[in-house]
Amino acid sequence: MIRFILPLFILTSVIIGCKKVDLIKGGAGLDDWTEETHGYGATPDYDEVFSDDEVHRLDFVIDAEYWAAMQTDLQSIVGSSGGPGQFSEDSPMYIPVQMFYKGKQWYDVGLRYKGNSSLSSAYQNGSNKLPFRIEMNHFENENPNISGQTFYGFTQLSLSSNYKDNSLLHEKVAADVFREFGIPAPHTAFYRIYIDYGDGPIYYGLYTMVEVVFDTPMLNAQFGNSTGNCYKPDGDGARLNDPNNISSTYFPNKTNDGADFTDVQNLVNAIISDLRTSNPSSWRSNLEKYIDMERYLKYLAANTTMKNWDTYGRMTHNYYLYNSNSTGQFTWVPWDNNEAFSDGPGGAGGPGGSMGALEFDFSSLASAPASSTGDVTWPMIEYVYADPIYKTKYDNYIDDFITSVFTSSNLDSRITAYHNMIQPYVTGSEGENANYTSLANPSDFDNSLSDLISYIAARMVEADNYTP
Repeated sequence: MIRFILPLFILTSVIIGCKKVDLIKGGAGLDDWTEETHGYGATPDYDEVFSDDEVHRLDFVIDAEYWAAMQTDLQSIVGSSGGPGQFSEDSPMYIPVQMFYKGKQWYDVGLRYKGNSSLSSAYQNGSNKLPFRIEMNHFENENPNISGQTFYGFTQLSLSSNYKDNSLLHEKVAADVFREFGIPAPHTAFYRIYIDYGDGPIYYGLYTMVEVVFDTPMLNAQFGNSTGNCYKPDGDGARLNDPNNISSTYFPNKTNDGADFTDVQNLVNAIISDLRTSNPSSWRSNLEKYIDMERYLKYLAANTTMKNWDTYGRMTHNYYLYNSNSTGQFTWVPWDNNEAFSDGPGGAGGPGGSMGALEFDFSSLASAPASSTGDVTWPMIEYVYADPIYKTKYDNYIDDFITSVFTSSNLDSRITAYHNMIQPYVTGSEGENANYTSLANPSDFDNSLSDLISYIAARMVEADNYTP
């Protein structure tokens, strides 16, 4: 049983909805605060936060008034989304919560709901297992005593609910595979989430903790710096086909809010430049000034082989662009991989406008909408694939992927170990409960292990058949 330790005194209050509510404030009595576990200067502890060989437990204790306001806010956002497939532009509100892990408390941590279909569709289907975002220092202006608070060196963390994934493994395995193939991707780990908003802790289910791309630890670890521009493209501009759609609306800058968009403009103009047909060599050379094409082609090969359908080429979201100060080039970073290893709701091989996974030869790419300049819908696939040099590299990376990382010998035993490790907390004696699970039936999880292993084996064969 988690013991809720009240900090020393209350200093201030915040407006939650239309109600003024006191923030629980910490003072000199923060006995469990150490630089290594809570401090801004802590070395990010990947072994603790993102260990692969254990299922962690994380508890949130929430004031009943905060919880009620959070649910009211969610209802207003989901209710304004416009129906299936439409998502509100409003982000859910943060509330302050007390967070517990291995007997330690973190104070006034910011917690909110997150996601598109994983949030709105699950909510409308009556599920309480919804995805969350954690910001450790969100309320530091209201509470100076938690200034710079981190979770073992991490400020931003994401909790994926593993929506539409009967195995609860897609998010983790896809990220593992991307990184092993040399593609920057978040670290992940499994967490049991408990929430107490007045009547004791309720098990909300088995989640996947995901490292946030624009948080300092990931950028430093995988790029060697964290001061470049990190964009999370979304909406029409995220197609990268229209220089008239470059703004904060479509390219929110997560690291340098307020900076201009010169780097994005240069990238988009390079992609759609007429040099592509008049002088392909110069087109490639110019494009490579602005984006690391080797990493991008590796991403495209891996993502297509895994059949990660909910990404660029089908959807205008779920990737980041990081412009590293050390190279001046963008790197493509995949995000939100819960629907990897999936044919998608449109099924495999569907026509261009469907919501099915893309084929290796990209014959199923949508042809509309074109940009205001007349360029194709998905130029970072269509124009790249049409170039003989890039197509050859893409094909070669598929061969490399299915002989080095995406192999049965590398993945089958790992997937089995993950499945067995989380099983007690999904369908076992300590498993998920009705209304706090994404599973329609416990047998769906039991069958998911062989299904996933078979799916990977089939994709290896299909990839091998595609490549020359």
